[in-house]
Amino acid sequence: MTGFGQAEGTVGTSRVLVEVRTVNHRFFSPSIKLPGAYGRWETEVREAMRLKVSRGHVTLTARSERLATQAIAIDHDRFAAVVAQLRDLHDRHGLSGGVDLATVLRMPDVMSAPREDEDTGTVADLVAIVDCALDHLGRARADEGARLATVLRDRLAMVDAALQRIALRAPERLLAQRDRLRAAVRELADGLAVDEGRLAQEIAILADRMDVSEELDRFRSHITAFHGVLSDTSGEPVGKRLGFLLQEMLREANTTGSKAADAAILHDVVGVKEELERIREQVENLE
Repeated sequence: MTGFGQAEGTVGTSRVLVEVRTVNHRFFSPSIKLPGAYGRWETEVREAMRLKVSRGHVTLTARSERLATQAIAIDHDRFAAVVAQLRDLHDRHGLSGGVDLATVLRMPDVMSAPREDEDTGTVADLVAIVDCALDHLGRARADEGARLATVLRDRLAMVDAALQRIALRAPERLLAQRDRLRAAVRELADGLAVDEGRLAQEIAILADRMDVSEELDRFRSHITAFHGVLSDTSGEPVGKRLGFLLQEMLREANTTGSKAADAAILHDVVGVKEELERIREQVENLE
């Protein structure tokens, strides 16, 4: 599923912006880009992503910026020592002028800017921002999932309508096959007596082989279960469960088609399998 989330916070002496994007993928595929100072925490960041995203190609990018309030560090002991040395040189050599601030500050080790690797904070600081970005991502993906669930329900409605047509056609097809078998036997008998008991037995066997009521009942139960999973509000991943139910639906559709021996039923079975394939393509993107 696609989605975007971002969050901002403080890590040590830096302001960090984390952005997370996801695109459709059958499995969890993370890509992480962290500033050099945070590279050692990639494992913890990856685990935080895995806990909140189970499917999709996930790209996380973090950018850091040192806070503007940081002051230049001045070594006061070093400053005092430099002033004393300069005054001693001034008096000893009879130099003109005095010791000024700019001269002292230019001396080595008197003042220093914060190092890039100074106070990078803790992994908990960074993971907290990552979690917040993932929460925003989760809400975006939930909105998309709700829209996608509506599409899947519409397609399931078309599948269910086809099953109803098959259920209505199935008894008519059995009667047509029975009459066809009786006519064929009488034609082959060419006026000879026909064992009606044996003929009735063969018709019963044929009817049992062509009966698709069990397949349709199981198919409908899978559709009911599918709707139940789509309505699940527990927050648990549903993609794999829906994929399993689709496999079962396809199995029932194939069995129904193999028993059909009827153009109208076969036409509907083909339509059902096409809709199931469209649903499968969408379900592979669902978490």
